[in-house]
Amino acid sequence: MAQPAVKYYSQEEYLAFERESPEKHEYYRGEIFNMSGASYEHNLIEDNIRGDLHSFLKGKNGRSLGSNLRVHVKENTLYTYPDVLIVCGEPEFLDDTFDTLLNPSVLFEILSPSTANYDKGVKFELYRDIESLQEYVLVNSTKNHVELYQRGTDRSWILTEYKSEEDTFDLKTINKKMMLKEIYEGVTFS
Repeated sequence: MAQPAVKYYSQEEYLAFERESPEKHEYYRGEIFNMSGASYEHNLIEDNIRGDLHSFLKGKNGRSLGSNLRVHVKENTLYTYPDVLIVCGEPEFLDDTFDTLLNPSVLFEILSPSTANYDKGVKFELYRDIESLQEYVLVNSTKNHVELYQRGTDRSWILTEYKSEEDTFDLKTINKKMMLKEIYEGVTFS
């Protein structure tokens, strides 16, 4: 039996659909993909990161935002919703609806077993086309493990891993120390 043909959408069709949809969807090269819900642990981690960043950035030249703000990568057509992002300076938007950011400085993805390979692989490859992006942080939701990618002056990406609850790492973009024990506060691993 033949597979049904994949329906392709223009970016304009996707945005019209997405802006009316109660659920979130990613878009890439004409295809629309459903986004799955997140676990309790995922939500705790996101809340911990957002709370820490929000209080740190208050009154500074940057904002932290959550997973309801869409990011678009013009160079490769990706539209997606990072778990947490930081934008430094003036935010740039796709249009005057102000719901699609073009210039994030730092992106956080909280890894779940179903999304980890995508977030580490294809999604990171697509994110690297964002000129303003300086740091990409992968936070595991099933164990103490943070992978921090930082863009070098030669445009390469340098990975540093953190696995102990006592570890801290520096977000150089905003000159902020992040502590794993605060990121994982309240999270119980099975």
